[in-house]
Amino acid sequence: MPARRLRFRPAISAIALLLAVFGTQQARAGLFDDDEARRQVNDLSIKVNERVDTLSKAQIELMNQIQSLREENARLRGQVETLQYELESAKKRQQDFYVDLDGRVRKLETPPAAADTAQADGSAPPPPADAAADKKPSDPAAETREYEAALNLFKANKLKESAAAFEAFAKAHPDSTLAPNAYYWQGNALTAQRDCKRAIDVYRVVVAKWPQNPRAADSLIGVASCQQELGDAKSARTTLEAVLIKYPDSSAAATAKQRLKK
Repeated sequence: MPARRLRFRPAISAIALLLAVFGTQQARAGLFDDDEARRQVNDLSIKVNERVDTLSKAQIELMNQIQSLREENARLRGQVETLQYELESAKKRQQDFYVDLDGRVRKLETPPAAADTAQADGSAPPPPADAAADKKPSDPAAETREYEAALNLFKANKLKESAAAFEAFAKAHPDSTLAPNAYYWQGNALTAQRDCKRAIDVYRVVVAKWPQNPRAADSLIGVASCQQELGDAKSARTTLEAVLIKYPDSSAAATAKQRLKK
């Protein structure tokens, strides 16, 4: 028995040594795995922090851009409101100018009543028999009141009512000296309402019935404006050229020249 124990003792020692070595290697391997895991966790944490920083910077930049856009939008809105106000003011000044001009032109165009009706002996000439039978005598004062009432509606920017009033005047007084003006202002009121097709028809009545009246040239300018508004640039140009040909010395011709240059 003692001899047998002596034979197994080296084997046991060898096994114990192998186990010790194997255990040390496992411990080292475990230690290595923990270090690697900690390193990976640390690297991942660094990457996450970098990503968070990047996203935070991007978010801050985006917020700054949004704020800048809001400020720019507010600035542009203010400019639009200012331009709208200036446009409305310009339209109002233009209306006032044309109304004032219309009154001055009427004073120049309308002769004194006495010069039209008085005879050499101071008595009024009798109206033709057929004319007296066909229509009532005109009342210039009443016509003027009706006309100015329609013009005041236009001046007050009551465009729909103004157009209707001028149309009614033209129908009620087709032979009045104010008839071409009434058609012209009716066309302006319709144009301001963007009813360009009707406005063109109304303007053309002036050109057809009263081609020598100063409103004829102005009406052609109105026709050209409506054609341009309707997208018919070619017809608008033709109409403006017609103004230069038919009414070269009119103020409308100067307007036509300016528009043709554009």
